Amino acid sequence: MDYERLVSVMRRLALEAGDKIMEIYNSPEFEVKSKSDASPVTEADEAADALISEGLAEAFPQVAQVTEEQAASHGQQVSTFLIVDPLDGTKEFVQRRGDFTVNIAYVLEGVPVRGVVYAPAKGRLFYTLADGRSVEEVGPEFDKETPGVQTPITVSMPDNRGLMVVASKSHRDQATDDYIAQYGVKDMTSAGSSLKFCLVATGEADLYPRLGRTMEWDTAAGDAVLRGAGGEMVRFDDHTPFTYGKPGFENPFFIAYAPGVLLVK
Repeated sequence: MDYERLVSVMRRLALEAGDKIMEIYNSPEFEVKSKSDASPVTEADEAADALISEGLAEAFPQVAQVTEEQAASHGQQVSTFLIVDPLDGTKEFVQRRGDFTVNIAYVLEGVPVRGVVYAPAKGRLFYTLADGRSVEEVGPEFDKETPGVQTPITVSMPDNRGLMVVASKSHRDQATDDYIAQYGVKDMTSAGSSLKFCLVATGEADLYPRLGRTMEWDTAAGDAVLRGAGGEMVRFDDHTPFTYGKPGFENPFFIAYAPGVLLVK
């Protein structure tokens, strides 16, 4: 894989998809439908998905592609693939809360090695460089072809007596709160979509536990950015490394964190 080209293509497609999403987000009204699992899907999800999947297929025709909005792609058994969530945080989008992201990642032998997370309503753009290190590009305006100022990001040096914890905005439950209560917590913040991974990657949070159902397209890009910033992601049940290409692309519960956090078993 030519990582220079991959990063350039993923970044450009994420920005183009973000433009399309914001066009619909800023319109007076948009259509919201329900998928078979009752989760919402909008015309923005579908437009962004078409744009990204076509762009990736054109640039990397030999690489398998898995995308949330194309159910036919979910039956593949692959360990190296491109994976896309064209609009992560549809609920945030529908409620016009801004915490939604475009996610594109490249998984190599089960490990998300490159990724981009773009939050168009917040003007925040995170991605891995060709060498695997993660950066946040400084906005709010982003040129599609020429990257602007890239600020290297790195996880925090956590203080286990007072951790910064980030949790989901729309999926908080008692089990999550009970788990977090086992740590020394200085402050809690909530965020939608894959922005939670990025907050750990930038050192704005130390720990992000997720005790709820997610799919690989929800996590791969954020996980790649987190790893490129020195962070780690493990299964919640046994703290073993988190892998991709699982049957149906379904995730177990997980913990994303800065090394140095003393994880509770």
